[in-house]
Amino acid sequence: MASSIPDEVMMDAALIKELVEVAKDAALLQGVLMRTEESPNSSELVTYAPFTLFPSPVPKSVFLQALAVQTHFNTLVDKISQDMDFLQEALASTIEVDDFTARLFKIHQQILQEGRSQSIVLGLNRSDYMLDQREDQNSSLKQIEINTISASFGGLSSQTPHVHRHILKVAGRLEESQRILDNNPAAGLARGLAKAWELYGSERAVVMFLVEVDQRNIFDQRYIESELWKRNIPTVRKRFDDVYKTGSLDPDKRLLVDGKEVAVVYFRNGYMPQNYTNEQCWDVRLMMERSQAVKCPDISTHLAGTKKVQQVLARPGVLERFFPDQPQVVQQIKETFAGLYTLDMGPEGDKTVAMALAEPNRFVLKPQREGGGNNIYGSEIVQVLKEVRGSPERTAYILMDKINPAPIQNYLLRRDAPLAISNCLSELGVFGAYIRQGAHMVMNECVGHLLRTKSSEHADGGVAAGVAVLDNPLLL
Repeated sequence: MASSIPDEVMMDAALIKELVEVAKDAALLQGVLMRTEESPNSSELVTYAPFTLFPSPVPKSVFLQALAVQTHFNTLVDKISQDMDFLQEALASTIEVDDFTARLFKIHQQILQEGRSQSIVLGLNRSDYMLDQREDQNSSLKQIEINTISASFGGLSSQTPHVHRHILKVAGRLEESQRILDNNPAAGLARGLAKAWELYGSERAVVMFLVEVDQRNIFDQRYIESELWKRNIPTVRKRFDDVYKTGSLDPDKRLLVDGKEVAVVYFRNGYMPQNYTNEQCWDVRLMMERSQAVKCPDISTHLAGTKKVQQVLARPGVLERFFPDQPQVVQQIKETFAGLYTLDMGPEGDKTVAMALAEPNRFVLKPQREGGGNNIYGSEIVQVLKEVRGSPERTAYILMDKINPAPIQNYLLRRDAPLAISNCLSELGVFGAYIRQGAHMVMNECVGHLLRTKSSEHADGGVAAGVAVLDNPLLL
């Protein structure tokens, strides 16, 4: 089983013990931090965010492929968000059975009827991939999903390269330490927010981070805030409840919260049903969407990131709709798609159900949800599909080929967890930032990467969900 580090280091118990102490201190020194589960809203007591002891091997060719395709994904998401007929067709079956998507779609329709108040669109997204181990032992890049709302860990992943470089130096692996790439998504994401603020055109206006009730992952966001303050751009942090109590629209639809004009609403919340604890949260979402503030993302871009849209994009001829004269772009995007299958009512959906029931271990069943920990695997697929197969309820899901990465060995460092070598799987994320003003693309960039690694016994879930840990690629 592969590791980026030779066995004589991996198996040297005394050295590993020393490196673990060095690593935890390095993470604290570099600000790779989270608040604790016990006190998620206080920084009196903080701990290191979970991370790997060593960087994980990633083939250089697939890494560069993921970076190269990101600006095309930015363009694709933006084009989908402007194609009302496409969104209507793609999500028609889903909104019949999935309340959350239906409520988002209702806001989207209301905004279309009223007309948009703001022509500036800001997208900060993250496209996530795994490396599928092919029979010839080469890896191919396969997209798991694209996150168009609240894409996290751009802040902390800007700090982890320093940590792994230091660990490798202490381990006597100077050559490997020099191969750890610089990475600063926080600066790139902040550049997008700053440009949107500038285009909005009011020096007194603020960038509002819409944040969760519990804020364990606050430091990830603080890095982006810090980049904005360096540019003298004021930021505020507000929850749905705060905006409900102190927010309003003036006659020109300017968004005012606590007496301050808001230039940009940056969603770090609002991506899953449990974020909307009451009707007031939905009222706030609608008010923000109706406002002149630049939304990151706006409601249409949020919908463009749904699993159902991902599945529809993989159908023959669909990408060509968005890139009619760019076959090479279509090809680049298509190469990253895993097999995606519809569960809509009808013969095609019936075929998908039969296929999944026959070989459940080949697939993943995905509901229309973000935030990790929602996907269904193995025998559970059979259980769920047997319940819903004859009913429209099944259209709340899509089916996707299961990606099979080659496991690697590493140590996963978590507060209070026993130290043991684990068989691990890694997931590569690539951050994109774009701005469109009217019909004009002002910015379209790939702004960094994120590697997350988890024990292979965990099928699903990210760092914030407590399953994966932060990592860095060591390019091969």
